[in-house]
Amino acid sequence: QVQLVESGGGLVQAGGSLTLSCAASGRTGAPYAMGWFRQAPGKEREFVASISWNGGNTEYTNSVKGRFTISRDNARKTVYLQMSSLKPEDTAVYYCATGYRFLAPTPRMNDYDYWGQGTQVTVSS
Repeated sequence: QVQLVESGGGLVQAGGSLTLSCAASGRTGAPYAMGWFRQAPGKEREFVASISWNGGNTEYTNSVKGRFTISRDNARKTVYLQMSSLKPEDTAVYYCATGYRFLAPTPRMNDYDYWGQGTQVTVSS
């Protein structure tokens, strides 16, 4: 099993920045694609960003392109999500995910096998 623990969430004003971290532990083995998803109150969980096993390729949902950056440090078994120019509509619980089947970035929730517990991001207007 792989455990994922997110951190770095909090309350920020619109236009501000936050960096989320997600540390993997347990039977991590070889690196695979990792992703960030978010779920706002009353809405379904949605894809935010994904990164390939070696960090060479990334994918973003349109609403965060140019504002968010996903990166990873395989030596630290950690994936990051740098968020800037935050908007109130970015308010959500942010989850990281990984798996053991895909090396390339993927936006599909079903492609991930392990999920963290989430970290709350609140953007005030």
